[in-house]
Amino acid sequence: MAITKETIEDKIEVVGELKAINIREATIIKEDGVEITTSYNRRTIVPVQSVIDADGKWTHTDTDISKESKDVQGIAKAVWTTSVKKAKRTANEEAVK
Repeated sequence: MAITKETIEDKIEVVGELKAINIREATIIKEDGVEITTSYNRRTIVPVQSVIDADGKWTHTDTDISKESKDVQGIAKAVWTTSVKKAKRTANEEAVK
């Protein structure tokens, strides 16, 4: 009996006007090539991370996608335009007001 475990990105979605990317990863366990169980993990990445310091000064950093899959990187590069990043920075600041 050979048991194997495989993790794949089985769903990638772009959501909303700020272009959040939802990634669903499926972990598939197989015994002798027959799937016996699947579990899912979901995560979301956004184009910009924002932090406000004690003096009220904002620091905005583009999200590092270098460790994402080639598929996710390609999608992010296509949809995370300069205008989308600017809108996300503005939305992050407005959320704190």
